[in-house]
Amino acid sequence: MSEVTIKLEILSTLKDLNESWTIRSDVGELEKYFHDNIVVFEPGRRELRNGKKECIEGWKSFIEKFRINYWKESDHLVQIYNEGRMAVVTYYWEISTEDNGKNFISKGRDMFVFVKENEKWLAVADQFSSDPL
Repeated sequence: MSEVTIKLEILSTLKDLNESWTIRSDVGELEKYFHDNIVVFEPGRRELRNGKKECIEGWKSFIEKFRINYWKESDHLVQIYNEGRMAVVTYYWEISTEDNGKNFISKGRDMFVFVKENEKWLAVADQFSSDPL
């Protein structure tokens, strides 16, 4: 499989993963994108989220609190490792949310690590933060 094809597969997985919670508000779908042993560092939380169940709970609490108006991603960079079985994806994001009638726009960056297991790309690590500027 060519590197271009691998990158397209990974970007498609990332798009589906993000649309599951931003557009469809269905964090249950994250089950099929997260590795059992995924770890996540997120802004405003010192503790590491460890394991699929705990990580999905983090996304669930977010979409229960905020209504998402839109989600945008840009400047994706996909780096392939381990003979096409591991990848690091970095990108920038922008999200518009609503909480108690107030609208917020946040910008940030994200870095996912994916591995290929049983012909599927699974997220094993994620670290995202607000834009420092």
